[in-house]
Amino acid sequence: MHPSSWARFLFGPASRGDYAAPVVHKHDDFEYASETDLADFEVETDSQGHHYAVRKEDLPKEQV
Repeated sequence: MHPSSWARFLFGPASRGDYAAPVVHKHDDFEYASETDLADFEVETDSQGHHYAVRKEDLPKEQV
């Protein structure tokens, strides 16, 4: 039996929600803490199109 078939047999079919439904934000303490942590980063893109995060304190002052 294929591993994915075994998982389906063991756990049942995957339940999928409505893809068109909007994402519900809980606005709880965890979400606020995450937003605070992520506010210290800036997303950069290199010449090959790869995205990576850089701390704002490490950027030159012109980019902040």
